[in-house]
Amino acid sequence: MIKRPLFIGIDSGTQSTKVLVVDGKSGRVLASASEAYGLIEGLAPGAKEQHPDSWRVATAKGIRAALKAAKVRASDVVAIGVSGQQHGFVPLDAKGEVIRAAKLWCDTTTSAECAQITTALGGAKATIKALGNSVLPGFTAPKILWLKNHEPKNFKKLASVLLPHDYLNFWLTGEKTMEFGDASGTALLDVRKRRWSEAALNAIDAGLASKMPRLISSDEPSGHLHTSTAAELGLPVGTLVSAGGGDNMMGAIGTGNTRPGVITASFGTSGTIYACADKPVVDPRGEIAAFCDSTNQWLPLLCTMNVTVATEMVRRDFGVDHAGFEQAARQAPAGSDGLLLVPYLEGERTPNVPNGTGVFIGVTPKTFTAPHFARAAMEGVTLGMNYGLRRLAELGVAPKQIRATGGGAHSKLWRQIMADIFQAEVVSLKVGEGAAYGAALQAMWCWHLQKGEKVTISEITDQFVTLDAKKTATPKAEHRGLYEDLQKLQDLASTQLRPVFDAHRALVTPSK
Repeated sequence: MIKRPLFIGIDSGTQSTKVLVVDGKSGRVLASASEAYGLIEGLAPGAKEQHPDSWRVATAKGIRAALKAAKVRASDVVAIGVSGQQHGFVPLDAKGEVIRAAKLWCDTTTSAECAQITTALGGAKATIKALGNSVLPGFTAPKILWLKNHEPKNFKKLASVLLPHDYLNFWLTGEKTMEFGDASGTALLDVRKRRWSEAALNAIDAGLASKMPRLISSDEPSGHLHTSTAAELGLPVGTLVSAGGGDNMMGAIGTGNTRPGVITASFGTSGTIYACADKPVVDPRGEIAAFCDSTNQWLPLLCTMNVTVATEMVRRDFGVDHAGFEQAARQAPAGSDGLLLVPYLEGERTPNVPNGTGVFIGVTPKTFTAPHFARAAMEGVTLGMNYGLRRLAELGVAPKQIRATGGGAHSKLWRQIMADIFQAEVVSLKVGEGAAYGAALQAMWCWHLQKGEKVTISEITDQFVTLDAKKTATPKAEHRGLYEDLQKLQDLASTQLRPVFDAHRALVTPSK
């Protein structure tokens, strides 16, 4: 007999997999575990890949470690939810085996394929009309065409297209499914109608439709834990596995962003800002993604590819830990005496600058210090996110309060910088791992529905997602003008440097 239902939330990210064990009665996180891994090294410029096996191994270790730390009965686990990094392309053959390493969201080698698909769809405006989104290098569709163009032998083996969280669901259940939220980040889904776009599929290959998994709603189960994986994890056979979703969609649930009016900012490897909407929010310029969310609503979203990528680079180069990094940044004034980072270390998605690199402007004897570089890294990536936040406001989604999650949200100084640049109150959550917690809450929602109980996801998040009042930052009026000027300068530098970025990519890319 189950004394209390337990839920496992998994967030499979770019740098690590995090696992939470959540009490179904109180919503309290009983224990957590994390397993780290890295990217495949030595690839061509712009190529970012990982072996899907690394996610599976990390997930298994994380589940076992979290259950052990929680000191609970594994038999009390009733449902699992999986959050995964969006847009990654996991190609499977007819036997369900991985054909090659997965190309990730941060891979920028597919610009030519983006142009090829967009042209086939009739141009940029026609593409947005057909899909609700532009076709960008981060998305999945151009990665599939890249495989066809660059590795035709592997493409001939292709039998199934999965995303990272779908692959983990497949390992858990043996079922190949894809829910609307994560599917909307493929650039193959008509987000208005929630169905595959025949035109987009055919722009890649006439046989691609047969290789796409079954689409399911966010409140449906992906399946149930099958015998072999249950034995590996020490969990009951038949444990429910919810639809899951992309990390941003799960982060929305984990931060209580399940009804219009709330905005979440995720400061992780990448940076995302998103809101809940009851209808599609389509950007005619294609800069804001018109995604579906993982609650059967919509999630207008902006994404920048470089957040903790930049701060971690600076932190490692100056040889300090995270506490030392923040302490150093506090020693520099707001605006870093004019030292400004254009943070396109991994290329950029919003704005769309796939060949971008990182550039520091304003390096002088005065600013060439660890405190200046530390604070400028925080400020530069936040200004980069604010570019998209302003566009979101132009589309009618303006922030009054922003819920911050991800690694950057743990920093008191960084939360203040966010408030000053965004010109909005910034609050933090008591459970910091928004995506993993959201995955657990979605699993809880699915479990209740499967039992015939009528409950909404908003009722669950209202009950369990709580703000940390001690970690609220409000804008400082004296910093507003300074950051507005730095924003203008970063926008100008971004525009003016794009020909330089393109020339640089050509210079460093090996000739065939």
